[in-house]
Amino acid sequence: MPLLPPFRSVVRIALTLIAALLAAQLCLVLRTPLPWMIGPLLCTALLTMCGVPTMSAHAFRNAGQWVIATALGLYFTPEVAQLIGGLWWAIALAIVWALLLGWGFGAWLFRYASPDLRDIPGSTMRATCYYASAIGGASEMTLLAEREGARTDLVAASHSLRVLIVTVSIPFALQWSGLHGLDLLPPAIRVVEPKGLIILLLAAGVGAFIMRQLGRANPWFLGALLVTLGLTVSGITLSAIPQWMVNAAQLAIGVSLGVRFSADFLHTAPRWIALVAMGTVVLMLICALFALGLSWLTGQPWVTLILGTSPGGIAEMAITAKVLQLGVPVVTAFQVCRLVAVLLLVAPMYRWLYGDSGTHAAQRSG
Repeated sequence: MPLLPPFRSVVRIALTLIAALLAAQLCLVLRTPLPWMIGPLLCTALLTMCGVPTMSAHAFRNAGQWVIATALGLYFTPEVAQLIGGLWWAIALAIVWALLLGWGFGAWLFRYASPDLRDIPGSTMRATCYYASAIGGASEMTLLAEREGARTDLVAASHSLRVLIVTVSIPFALQWSGLHGLDLLPPAIRVVEPKGLIILLLAAGVGAFIMRQLGRANPWFLGALLVTLGLTVSGITLSAIPQWMVNAAQLAIGVSLGVRFSADFLHTAPRWIALVAMGTVVLMLICALFALGLSWLTGQPWVTLILGTSPGGIAEMAITAKVLQLGVPVVTAFQVCRLVAVLLLVAPMYRWLYGDSGTHAAQRSG
């Protein structure tokens, strides 16, 4: 009997991966952008919302982030590092922009979502709206929201929906517009060397393990990225990452996003879901305008900066940049720095704005 639940879990994971693989193959036939991520994401999300018992293994998502981060780190040659260093002020500006944008979105959400959720106390609703709107990782923002007594189900739903909308819409828009293949900075090495690949992945894995032991956010992505980045900047080139491994990593990440959408997802505060969807579209448009201005100031391609400043997830936007060849190092640098800054600043900013644990939060609008 004790072996039965694990066996069922293995079967569910296997069937989910098979469905995701078939969806990826269909997307390849249809020539959709990011077929190995978008296909599995949409397929898994639809199946889950229809009540199919899909399941994702955390180990697969961790491995996917590990592989993708290692592949991205290979772009950071000494030349690229110098370029990124010259953009420090633009990255800082984008961080301030992201914090203000998240705060503004939260204030708007508080104003228009509160009337339908009168059973939630004012301070709880304030914290819920604030952390649901912060442009950061879903799991990290949900954890911070829980510490402030927020409704974590609404926070998690908000971030899942935001990442889904951004991850699906931006790649399609870029592919249909023909804005891809603009990356003039290839990775440091394009040849797969079996021994070098093993050493590279092990080194990146050690970095991820250390970050995890330190309790850092996104350890499997940031740890692997930092190690690979350090090796590449130092001129150490061990191996490229084989394409099949990158495809498998995208599939794992797509599935892990799709399973977040439970069968009753659409029935969880419908007005809240609608407002988050509407707000996400507006956020993308505002970020696009910001990217245009930043492009004028920096001379970087505006499409690269759209990915770098978009309100999507770090792994998803970096994968989009890699697949469509749109300034991988710049996008990665912007997204990583924003993620770290938001994680460090969003909680102190909340307490500064609304008082400790929301005790001075304004009452809900009527």
